[in-house]
Amino acid sequence: MTEKTLFDACALGGLTLANRIVMAPLTRNRAGAGLVPSALAATYYAQRASAGLIITEATQVSAQAQGYQDTPGLYTPEQIAGWRQVTDAVHAKGGKIFVQLWHVGRVSHVSVQPGGAAPVAPSAIRAQAKTFVNNAFVDVSEPRALAMEEIPGIVESFRQAAANAITAGFDGVEVHGANGYLLDQFLRETANVRTDAYGGSVENRARLLIEVTAAVAKEIGAGRTGVRISPVSPASGIVPSAHEQAQFDYVAEQLNALGIVYLHVVEGATGGPRDATPFDFDALRRRFQQTYLANNGYTRDLAESRLREGKVDLVAFGHDFIANPDLVERLKTGAPLAQMNMATVYGGGAAGYTDYPALAA
Repeated sequence: MTEKTLFDACALGGLTLANRIVMAPLTRNRAGAGLVPSALAATYYAQRASAGLIITEATQVSAQAQGYQDTPGLYTPEQIAGWRQVTDAVHAKGGKIFVQLWHVGRVSHVSVQPGGAAPVAPSAIRAQAKTFVNNAFVDVSEPRALAMEEIPGIVESFRQAAANAITAGFDGVEVHGANGYLLDQFLRETANVRTDAYGGSVENRARLLIEVTAAVAKEIGAGRTGVRISPVSPASGIVPSAHEQAQFDYVAEQLNALGIVYLHVVEGATGGPRDATPFDFDALRRRFQQTYLANNGYTRDLAESRLREGKVDLVAFGHDFIANPDLVERLKTGAPLAQMNMATVYGGGAAGYTDYPALAA
């Protein structure tokens, strides 16, 4: 058997990726009027098209799904057209690109909700978290619990956004089931105290994520559908329980049965320690038999080690891609990595977005 390396071409569904390095989704808060991706976004993503796969910043499936200022949507004709400029630019550079589809649920603020309404959640439990609105970080608003009759509309918004993604030229979509947003909120005992078909048991708490993923896969094909999860991350006010292993083992089994093309796993605390909370990530790998995409705290050495052991198939790098548009080349040659400027990560224009130089410059 040929040993896997980060720099090998590989198959992902019907796609051939140039390497096993994935650009992780990174919120940048630079959408224009109407939450349309800017022309700068096309430049930004095209600069990073040497990644085997780009996964875009999280993108709203509806107006209700928004939680932060200036994050893009994929539910209006203008947004679809804006994203088409991005996908065309990436494809022109030989890249592949999926869009991450997002509903923030309770991690929102009334100032970005239609009509100033309360954000929605599985249960009316406020997250101990902040969001970025009006150019400042503020506490999230008090949510209201979704009524049973509203849940089919949530599923439909993901299905329609997936269809829109294909119209916009994306190679596929990633369902965002991680980092404390709506689908993750349903998975958690500490955020979901429902007593109906969407709460209580492991199976019930997973129901919405599975229904959304099934709808997306039916719409665009399982071979173009991925899912992201973060089993023990405390992101966005999530408090992991003692039962996350059973919950996410079940999720992995159900997603495997749907035949989706990859499972994207945040191993540990998002952007933090990989081992702060005990969890057997290899158990997910055993249960999910398609492509396993690992994320969080990976270096080249760790990625190569995990590939050699057969524990992962693809590795996603996040923050390193912000300051290093040519990250693939830097990893391959061992060149030093540029450091990102935290002051320009969220919002603004070209500064700290498209002006990080490649080594060749």
